[in-house]
Amino acid sequence: MIYRLYERMLRKGLTTLPEHLCFMITEQDVAAAPGKLCEVIGWCSDLGIERVIVHISTEDPAHLGQHLPAIMKIADTARLNLHYGDRVEVHGKGMDVTVAVGKGGREEITGCIRKMGEAGVRPEDVTEDLIESYLTFKYEPDLVIKTGSDHLTDFLIWQSVYSEFFFLDINWVLLRKVDFLRALRDFQSRVRRFGA
Repeated sequence: MIYRLYERMLRKGLTTLPEHLCFMITEQDVAAAPGKLCEVIGWCSDLGIERVIVHISTEDPAHLGQHLPAIMKIADTARLNLHYGDRVEVHGKGMDVTVAVGKGGREEITGCIRKMGEAGVRPEDVTEDLIESYLTFKYEPDLVIKTGSDHLTDFLIWQSVYSEFFFLDINWVLLRKVDFLRALRDFQSRVRRFGA
């Protein structure tokens, strides 16, 4: 009961929300709570967040094969863009949700350079805008939320340079809506400088 009241109080105080939000979790998080993804996406949808990207850190995407049905349930309420191994699948309608399994920022930047080379781009023609046009994930999250004690990965290393980061000391499986709302309250209180 107390948490419900606290949730309402936090929600009422939120006036500035991130448009684009990123969660960084691990394969162990998904294995421990496969249904948590849909629950958290529901929270985001209820608040009106426009775009969510979830990075699932894993050395081998095949380890998450048995949890794909739980991940795919996101498509019941949102437009799911699933990047899994070499596959990219799009399912459902609604809020834009991307789930990237085992992807890395260095891998993405290397891929950009290769594509530019294959396209015959001259070094003097390379600009930030050109690099961004070759990125796989065209997201610049306003807020990145990392749960648990694991370190950050290099995912969205280019795109998150001006993002705000919020580190929760609880694991994904224990994440409550009140914890999520606290992260959003913290985001709202920050003065974003975008590198200035």
